[in-house]
Amino acid sequence: MESPELTFTLAYTVCSLCFVFTPNEFRSAGLTIQNLFSSWLGSEEMDFVQYHVKRSSTTLLVHSALPLGYYMGMCIAAPEKHLKYVHQMSDNWRVFVVLSVCVLFASCILIFYWSRQGWCNHPISRALQAHVHPPYSNWGSVASSINTEFRRIDKFATGAPGARVIVTDSWVLKVTTYNIYMAAQNDCHVTVTESRQHQLSPDSTSPIQLLTLRVHSINPAVRPFDIRLNSTEYGELREKLHAPIRNSANVVIHQTISELFLETFQAHVDLNQPYSLPTGQEVEPCIGCMQAPASTKLVRLCHVDGADGEPECEQCFCRPMWCLSCLGRWFASRQDQQRPETWLSSRVPCPTCRAKFCILDVCLVH
Repeated sequence: MESPELTFTLAYTVCSLCFVFTPNEFRSAGLTIQNLFSSWLGSEEMDFVQYHVKRSSTTLLVHSALPLGYYMGMCIAAPEKHLKYVHQMSDNWRVFVVLSVCVLFASCILIFYWSRQGWCNHPISRALQAHVHPPYSNWGSVASSINTEFRRIDKFATGAPGARVIVTDSWVLKVTTYNIYMAAQNDCHVTVTESRQHQLSPDSTSPIQLLTLRVHSINPAVRPFDIRLNSTEYGELREKLHAPIRNSANVVIHQTISELFLETFQAHVDLNQPYSLPTGQEVEPCIGCMQAPASTKLVRLCHVDGADGEPECEQCFCRPMWCLSCLGRWFASRQDQQRPETWLSSRVPCPTCRAKFCILDVCLVH
């Protein structure tokens, strides 16, 4: 027969894992802290910092209540242990109950201390205070800046709920269970320190590479922190991150086939003749990313005929509307993913007018 100590260890471990890691079954049923306390937490999209200040405090309170909740559950599930009456339970259970009450009471006192003076004592608020320097007058203005940039749709976000990585125009953020680590892009540099290969299943032909990046800030009040992401997301992170990225000598980052093709696509386009804009025509933003200027124009330079004698490439009359990266991604997305050896020689329709073109027809705008 199992001892009470063993039963407690197993049950408490299961309860803790359920609340900390939140399996998909709990998420699908809506049993998450974010859903259960949504009315009090507010909207993450509108008030990112305030939302996570309340979420982390609520999470701490719920986690600290787990031991006492386990005891109450054992009172119902195991009546033969006589846990409802203090004078009948064993000494081990008395110690456990006292410690459970102390943990919950200490958490309540800590959260009350955090909430004083508008949550200025919370760890997230203290992290914000480390960035109070011009143009920010106080930690509230730093929080306002982060909230504003989080609302933008062009932010980079990835990771599990307990270790999310968010990169905005000015900030690098790591959201954990109880805190938010943050660094200003202007004050930090990033180093790729480690890479690990993970084979998801014996049948998988493409293992996943997980990268560990160390974020260092020149601000002495900001402690370094690590972020982790899939190597397939590294290119997107690099585009959004303005801070310099260093790579350790022993770390090799594996690029996806699409990323490798995009580099080759850009190299081939550089060899094509440039396109000169007509006098008075201005370069507009790329309609794909709305970030870079439209830097490509499709001009039929390929004169290869098909089997019926008709030219395979067609003339495109669209004005320059796409940057080179977006057009390259469009080209790659229209290919047979199982036959990458045919990508360079294939033809795809223009994303705007559907006229067929090949790599030879892509000209850089000068």
